[in-house]
Amino acid sequence: MRLTIRTSLAMRTLMFCAVNTGRIVRKHEVAEACGASENHLAQVIHLLARKGYLKTIRGRAGGLMLALPTDQIRVGQVFRDFEGVLPFTECTDGDQSSCPLSGVCQLKCVLADALEAFYARLDSVLLTDLVAGNHGLTELLKVA
Repeated sequence: MRLTIRTSLAMRTLMFCAVNTGRIVRKHEVAEACGASENHLAQVIHLLARKGYLKTIRGRAGGLMLALPTDQIRVGQVFRDFEGVLPFTECTDGDQSSCPLSGVCQLKCVLADALEAFYARLDSVLLTDLVAGNHGLTELLKVA
């Protein structure tokens, strides 16, 4: 399993905004700090705004900021919003016809349990847990 670039950028963007709470940040600032292209980041910001995590402001003095307090943003939900359901194999994706063991295999149950545990752990983490007291992160992402 590997985190997609979109989900990684979403979390970096949320952390950037959390470190700069109360301030409108610009897309190019986020892109520079996160090592991302502005075009790719624009798609991520659009989805974050659509899902209610970010508030975007248009115009010359525009930018983006968190739409929710950091203690109301669960990492697990962000992952679900960006990754959707993560099928590990074709049998967990509903296509059992390609596996000759699908009728008797118990691996799919183990994988389903593992995925549930993965999301349960992520659900226990709030955005505030990632940024509060993380002075190294603050140094990297704080805009002067």
